[in-house]
Amino acid sequence: MLLPSRETYEELVRDFAWNIPADFNMGRAVSDDWAQRDPERVCLEHFSPDGDHINLTYGQLSDRSSRLAAAFVALGVQRASRIAILLPQGFETVISHVAAYKIGAVALPLALLFGADAIEYRLNDSGAEVVVTNRFGLAKLKDVRGSLPALKHIILVGDEDDGVLNFDDLIATHPPLVAQAETGPDDPALMIYTSGTTGPPKGALHGHRVLAGHMPGIQFAHPDLGLDGDKMWTPADWAWAGGLLNCLLPALLLGVPVVSSPGQKFDPEMAFRIMAEMGVRNAFIPPTALRLLRPVENPLARFDLRLRTIGSAGESLGRETYEWARSTLGITVNEFYGQTECNFVLSASARYGVTKSGSMGKPVPGHRVAIINEKGEVLPAGVAGQVAVARPDPVMFLGYWNNEAATEKKFIGDWMTTGDQGVMDEEGYFEFFGRDDDVITSSGYRIGPGEIEDCLLGHPAVRLAAAVGKPDPLRTEIVKAFVVLKDGYEETPDLTGEIRDWVKHRLSMHEYPREIEFLEALPMTTTGKIIRRELRARG
Repeated sequence: MLLPSRETYEELVRDFAWNIPADFNMGRAVSDDWAQRDPERVCLEHFSPDGDHINLTYGQLSDRSSRLAAAFVALGVQRASRIAILLPQGFETVISHVAAYKIGAVALPLALLFGADAIEYRLNDSGAEVVVTNRFGLAKLKDVRGSLPALKHIILVGDEDDGVLNFDDLIATHPPLVAQAETGPDDPALMIYTSGTTGPPKGALHGHRVLAGHMPGIQFAHPDLGLDGDKMWTPADWAWAGGLLNCLLPALLLGVPVVSSPGQKFDPEMAFRIMAEMGVRNAFIPPTALRLLRPVENPLARFDLRLRTIGSAGESLGRETYEWARSTLGITVNEFYGQTECNFVLSASARYGVTKSGSMGKPVPGHRVAIINEKGEVLPAGVAGQVAVARPDPVMFLGYWNNEAATEKKFIGDWMTTGDQGVMDEEGYFEFFGRDDDVITSSGYRIGPGEIEDCLLGHPAVRLAAAVGKPDPLRTEIVKAFVVLKDGYEETPDLTGEIRDWVKHRLSMHEYPREIEFLEALPMTTTGKIIRRELRARG
């Protein structure tokens, strides 16, 4: 499941083989295996704004997770039971994940940014029996606990409260679990709910193999990950597939320390400070966060950055941000692609000569990706269609939780459809257009919002932008742009016209936004994706 040592992309594709052990367990792979070899090796470091940083070793992670696993068993948690983890980045989050995997339970990561209704929906839909959370999450749970019949126990981190269990007490009072669950690659381990940009969230259930499935992509986007001094960080919430599987768990499996940081609204200055102060060499930074870093002036002069690799995914990176990172940070960002159901299947890798501005890269070794039509037929280069992934594939989900109909609908034959429109060029690079329902149809043209948004971001006044189709009796739809301005700029008719012409002259007459609306902020999911259906609803 690890990339072989080769010099070219073609050699990697030719010689790669999965070789996933029959007794694979994600929890043991990221804790016990390293603890047996090097218990004092640091696996986690936590950034504190006051400079009082702390760390955790693999030996400590192994011990504490085994004690928590024993506590879970004592509480009646059984194999395949769902354990919700409603926590920010931190040691307790990792300990809870590993403990769940060790007993064969299913970890259910939830974002603290969720409101009470969103938490209630996911806990009820999953039938979670246990929630591990902090004081902030507990306040939300108290509002809905009466509506959660399956929930038996709440475990509180870092505090005491009536009617709930204490995290540290459980670890202190239980000896390490000896009889860990025997699991294989296909046994359920993790359930992550889709972000719900186009409908109610669905629980994507993954087996232990999902971690193995991410390894070639991680090593492709972060070549030679595991060199002395390597250290990983992401601003992405570990409750998201991006933060958890594009950063945290694969890095731990490779013995690379992972930096955690307090939950906060993304602060570009603080992000640079974290990377500098903690000596981060490898980062997963979603496109929206990278765009928010751009206004920071002279980052290399102001911060002692030691970055070696940056990966990015979640939305289209775009040419503007790609070129900014190259010129300002001196790093070629390796963009990659996937979704909750089947992640990290396309990637760029400058190290292996696979990089092109505006592209998501090529299929990661071990994955078969194509552009297909509605019949499941593979389309030739240059013809737009839907991005699809062939099964079987270790990184692919087992299915949607309690939703067999939705699982079947996800496939056309052996192709898992993504709902994303794209095209593959003659060199084998994939380019993303947008979600099926995001593609704009105007005067007979099919327009992807990504190129328009990327162009808008090149304007000096624009901080963030989104493009959607607005119904129009003449053209079917027109392009409407929603723009967040940078500090120091104000909405005026002149600026509106200037931004409109900026796109018209750089793209084409049919792609420029005929309407522009200025907003203070764009609606986004907890994973940083723009919720375009909310923008379309504004008219």
